[in-house]
Amino acid sequence: MATFLYRLGRLAFRRRWCVTLLWVAVLAAVGFGAVKAPAAPDATNSMPGIESQKAFDLMEQRFPGTEADGATARIVFVAPDGQKITAADHREAVDTLVERAADGPQVASAVNPFQAEARAEAVSKDATTAYATVTYKAAADDLTDAAKHRLESAIEQARDTGLTVEVGGTALETQPSAGGSAEAIGVAIAAFVLLITFGSLAAAGLPLLTAILGVGVSMASIMALASAFGLSSTTGTLATMLGLACGIDYAVFIVSRYREERAKGHAPQEAAGLAAGTAGSAVVFAGLTVVIALAGLSVVGIPMLTKMGLAAAGAVVVGVLIALTLVPAVLGFWPNAVLSRRARRSGRIKEGGENNGGSRWARFVLRRPVPVLIASVVGLGALAIPVMDLQLGMPGAEAKPTSTTERRAYDDLAQGFGPGFNGPLTVVVDARNVENPKTAVRTIEERIGATDGIVSVSPARFNSAGDTAVFSAIPSTAPTSERTVDLVKSIRADRPATEASTGVEFEVTGTTALNIDVAQKTQDALIPYLILVVGLAILLLMIVFRSVLVPVKAAVGFLLSVLAALGSVVAVFQGGWGAGLLGVETTGPIMSMMPIFLVGIVFGLAMDYEVFLVARMREAYVHGDSPSQAIRTGFRYSARVVVAAALIMMAVFSGFIGAGESMIKMIGFGLAIAVLFDAFVVRMALVPAVLALLGKTAWWMPRWLDRILPRVDVEGEALSHGAATPQAPQDATHTQAPTEGPTGEDTRPEFTSV
Repeated sequence: MATFLYRLGRLAFRRRWCVTLLWVAVLAAVGFGAVKAPAAPDATNSMPGIESQKAFDLMEQRFPGTEADGATARIVFVAPDGQKITAADHREAVDTLVERAADGPQVASAVNPFQAEARAEAVSKDATTAYATVTYKAAADDLTDAAKHRLESAIEQARDTGLTVEVGGTALETQPSAGGSAEAIGVAIAAFVLLITFGSLAAAGLPLLTAILGVGVSMASIMALASAFGLSSTTGTLATMLGLACGIDYAVFIVSRYREERAKGHAPQEAAGLAAGTAGSAVVFAGLTVVIALAGLSVVGIPMLTKMGLAAAGAVVVGVLIALTLVPAVLGFWPNAVLSRRARRSGRIKEGGENNGGSRWARFVLRRPVPVLIASVVGLGALAIPVMDLQLGMPGAEAKPTSTTERRAYDDLAQGFGPGFNGPLTVVVDARNVENPKTAVRTIEERIGATDGIVSVSPARFNSAGDTAVFSAIPSTAPTSERTVDLVKSIRADRPATEASTGVEFEVTGTTALNIDVAQKTQDALIPYLILVVGLAILLLMIVFRSVLVPVKAAVGFLLSVLAALGSVVAVFQGGWGAGLLGVETTGPIMSMMPIFLVGIVFGLAMDYEVFLVARMREAYVHGDSPSQAIRTGFRYSARVVVAAALIMMAVFSGFIGAGESMIKMIGFGLAIAVLFDAFVVRMALVPAVLALLGKTAWWMPRWLDRILPRVDVEGEALSHGAATPQAPQDATHTQAPTEGPTGEDTRPEFTSV
């Protein structure tokens, strides 16, 4: 692989115009496809294999045409303090609003809370709050501006009468941006970090430029394929997040190695080839780990999670391809521009000085490995403690900022009708096998209504065949409360006895029950998925480092960083510690898919840092350095680049904390804090401390296992040996004299220094 990438890097450098124009053509082609592609269908939350989804499917089958996907608007009216919503002037204002809304474009129906056919719960018991429901013929994304304007103007007119009027539902739902200006700030911070690291505007700008082009290709591809594969905006957000972060990092590793090879005296084209063959090999492996981890999300069995993982994996693949081809091509246009200003002025190139910050830190850890190891493990363990209180769920309107009308409508309904009103349980009764369905359904209603924690039960609604009924049960607690979870479990636990006595079958669904089922499904999948990725990490690192203990150490460090990051997420978004600093107005359950996301994505990123840092240590060790000297060598050449890459990732991920959507905010914070722990605590402290204590044992592998595992030339041993095929690492020594490089040129002056 190293030889192939070496030749690819040289080819891209030499044919820079062709490579650059090829990528521009790809961007133009997918961009044209994105513009011409049909609009993506509305995102669906189908969750196969859970009871709630089965109940929804049964409703669609037995109630054809009644469960339309049309947008809804639940308009909430609150009377001024000390007044009743049933007062004549307030009723007139409500009637006027409903009449105006009913006459609007695309409206299917509008239910007045004071009409005889309206349900009794449309007006609160204290008569201070009421709500009207407007249903549209079109989905929320297909509503015209005229339809929205008609509803908004009616609401403003009602507010002018003194009523508090808020609107929930999907008709006027705000769609916050994924990152906004905060994301741009993250990119700016990344540029600053690169400038400080490389001391060159070109070296700082090249990774940003290529990464942005890669994100453009990825996002245009997602938009072009959105209709065919049902990809949502959230899918694109994760792809942008990872495509940008990984794209910058991979380009940074190539540019850094290019500068290092130039410092050894190589010509620009040769340096580009060597950078692609050495750092490029590590980029391929690191990208592969990220792709495998993201693609592995499909094992959870949640379609939305699968789509997000595969789309993000595609973005990472594009980032790898650009780093291996476009980066060497751009270096071909300006071979000296990425060098530091001092190097360009003096003509002397110095990279990886003997006494730089990385080597000084390595000496510090080598002198005190035990205290550093204990501090790292204890610190991460303490941060992981909140994981024990992890509560999974799906945040709804209650997690939106109070500046949104949806959140205010949610709060008004909870205050007027009780906290459980916003999360009713929907009970679907299949009465095909009984002679008197109405009597059986009435018995079900009575038993569920008598359950502790149920406030009220609505009258059942039958389908046209009279064999299926649907009714709602209002809990006394909020949708995200643990007591509501226990209530749903209690109803389902009592179901066998109820079904046996009535002869009918029923299932509990609704948004609240669906969120509970999804949380349980992801929680059940978390441990198997964790075992899968950790096992994969150990296997892949065994192949790369030809060691048993190094992969085990890497996996343990990965687990520590993941648990500490997840504990921090729980502390902030569930416990409320420092939530105000991040703009989190309401705490609650952690998004059900967050732990799976964190494990999958952080696994890939952790392996990035492990490979780029430890590969240089192993390269030095197999060339004759002692174990401690190999650690110092690895840090001298790689620590600064790994730190810069981690800071860039943190800056990019932190930009998404500014998102208005709670899910994106949570993912951004979780990934940023995970990178902080993994790069700066695990890889920079725990890893060298463990390697220092293990000594030569760290690089031990049984001979039988060494023969079984395939060899992957991540460090570019084939290049350093001057051979076209990789050789066994143990054969490499300081004194081995290279003869010819992969292309036949004399490389003796170039490969003798490591």
